[in-house]
Amino acid sequence: MASAVFVVITTINEPTPAVRGFCRIPGHRVVVVGDRKTPANWRCPPAVYLGPEASAGRLAAALPWNHYSRKMLGYLHAIRLGADVIYDTDDDNVPKPEWDIPPFDGVYDATREDLGFVNLYASFTDQRIWPRGFPLPRIRDVAGVVPDAALTPQAAQVGVWQALADGEPDVDAIYRLVDGAPCAFRSRAPIVLGVGTVCPFNTQSTAVRRALFPLLYLPSTVTFRFTDILRGLVAQPIMWAAGYRLGFTQATVVQERNPHKLLADFADEVPMYLHAEEVPDRVSRAIRPDASVAENLTRAYAALADARIVTAAESDRLSAWLDDLTPAAAGPT
Repeated sequence: MASAVFVVITTINEPTPAVRGFCRIPGHRVVVVGDRKTPANWRCPPAVYLGPEASAGRLAAALPWNHYSRKMLGYLHAIRLGADVIYDTDDDNVPKPEWDIPPFDGVYDATREDLGFVNLYASFTDQRIWPRGFPLPRIRDVAGVVPDAALTPQAAQVGVWQALADGEPDVDAIYRLVDGAPCAFRSRAPIVLGVGTVCPFNTQSTAVRRALFPLLYLPSTVTFRFTDILRGLVAQPIMWAAGYRLGFTQATVVQERNPHKLLADFADEVPMYLHAEEVPDRVSRAIRPDASVAENLTRAYAALADARIVTAAESDRLSAWLDDLTPAAAGPT
């Protein structure tokens, strides 16, 4: 694990077992981002708490209140303090005793290239389950399941590690309404996706390396249940262009899910169901292999605005993120 790992969490609750669990793990720092609904006296040493009064910078002024995208203020704080790796999680994901982040560079089991959407959950369980953001028409498509025999060891630069979550994993409201069975994923070696092979990833148990920090941007003109999924679908073609890959690891947290209203989740996810499948193609057509990660991110969201997947306001908020990110990346002054 890199020496400067920051765990970033957002919460509107009193300190939860998950937050306390991460605070007890040595070797990294915890940043918790609050909102107007967070208890005013929130405190959980040694975590750094960023309350509403701590909001500063162009991005903070541009973001809506009571929206998950305000988590980006925690990313900026971690980057200013010299983060090499940002680990994204939520306040209901309790770390397991063996919680860790694999090395970003190494030899890993890898899928073939250009498979399109695949369901990586199926590589870690025989249960019929799929990640939030997986295209609904592909749920029964056997071509979306990658058998172990189709994996080959390859050297890879992993840009993002997505770890799974036992208990109540990150699935969509349709799964929870129709089945809803908890899941305990089996232990196995990590899997890295080939270029052109896509799987949704989220912010539940997700590590991002420094070179790809611009891709932490959480779009704020889409719904709460779409924002992190859209981020992940935008990120993957940009990662490929920069020479990085997406990897999945076995479960390192157990989700003790906060209360949800499933029909409200479903309504919030409708734009995701309608647009998720088209996003990687639109982004792939918009970006350039010779452009920087930040430049390609700007191109990607311009294309999504043209397709009315995000609104025109997204470009201004993305610009604010990139403006604030530049001095943050310079580290402490």
